[in-house]
Amino acid sequence: MQFTYHPLAKDSQLIVDGELHKYLFKVRRHDKNQNLFFRNLEDNYLYQYKVVNISRRETSLVLVNKEEKIIKPSKFLHIFWCVVDHKNIEKMLPSLNEIGVSKITFVYCKYSQKNIKLNYEKLNKILINSSSQSGRSDIIQLDHIDNIEDLFNNYSNLYMFNFSHNHIINHKNNIENIFIGPEGGFCDDEIKQFDSDHIVGVDSNMILRSETAVVSVASMLLL
Repeated sequence: MQFTYHPLAKDSQLIVDGELHKYLFKVRRHDKNQNLFFRNLEDNYLYQYKVVNISRRETSLVLVNKEEKIIKPSKFLHIFWCVVDHKNIEKMLPSLNEIGVSKITFVYCKYSQKNIKLNYEKLNKILINSSSQSGRSDIIQLDHIDNIEDLFNNYSNLYMFNFSHNHIINHKNNIENIFIGPEGGFCDDEIKQFDSDHIVGVDSNMILRSETAVVSVASMLLL
């Protein structure tokens, strides 16, 4: 773990209690004589704290140093992802965060499972843990669009990942916003919103699962 997340990291004194206290000192068995590093994921600083007191329920720490340490994606990528099963989204989020996706907006497409309601609090916890492990100094920003017409009206330079001989790699430097379909793929009306130059694909003719497609696209555009 590169750092520990705490929303109050930057304060001169910090109290760690509850599950985080148990994790640091009972699960990880952190040496109380070693300093702990925290981020609040709001600014770019890595905060170093010294342990001053440990009890059964909480630990008191004092700030000894802070260092601006920016570890963020060098390129902006916004993925519009048609909603799929929440378990598949949760499974893929850490990889997308580590690859360097900047933002994901979830969209209910025609073939999305409409009964799925995403737990954004849980998704953000997954992202925080991913950044703590990878060292990334922020997390993917999450959003949603309930009305797909809003997507087409508000984003003009939008690409679609679908079956196409127009290889995505040839547009690597141009793509900032890309649309990924659900398990059932895109419907005809959704495809008609794009001209051929803005529909990109790969050489394979095999059908990719939505979660495979989203990680593949992120890797090709960012790595």
